[in-house]
Amino acid sequence: MCQHQPPCPSANTPDHRAARIEAEHWEQGWCRLCNGVVIFDDGGEFLPDGHVVPAPHHCRAAA
Repeated sequence: MCQHQPPCPSANTPDHRAARIEAEHWEQGWCRLCNGVVIFDDGGEFLPDGHVVPAPHHCRAAA
């Protein structure tokens, strides 16, 4: 998918979030990277092969 030189990391590599943003719609809560990964504002991801990476859960200390 990526046409950049040097190419951006592919969707199946650990550093896939380093790819450039191709479409940005933060008002809707998401952006799409040039490697096909969709990143949501909660930290979750949708990969081009159909896999979903859930948003990280943050633990809060009891007040």
